[in-house]
Amino acid sequence: MIKTKHISSGDWRTLESFWNAKGIAFFKSPPGAQIKVRYGYGWLGFDRQKQTLDGFDYKKLDVGLGSLGYARMQIKVAQTTDVTYDVYGDGVARLSPEIKF
Repeated sequence: MIKTKHISSGDWRTLESFWNAKGIAFFKSPPGAQIKVRYGYGWLGFDRQKQTLDGFDYKKLDVGLGSLGYARMQIKVAQTTDVTYDVYGDGVARLSPEIKF
């Protein structure tokens, strides 16, 4: 499902949350934005799959077994902007977005 969210600049912002669930998302822009998966809570949490978007290639975040607790897909942008991404839940296996955006 393609989603667009208005993201404020600054610290990490949560786009999707998972509790005992799997999910995949694809991102392409804005260039320079950073994405990651954060597992756990507070200082007990840890980051995985940290990537920087280039505006050309799709980047994939995959929430797997680590979400048996709590996991979030997060983004950090330099300027307030709209972010469009393609997200799938329930552990759907995908290698690329269903619809190119």
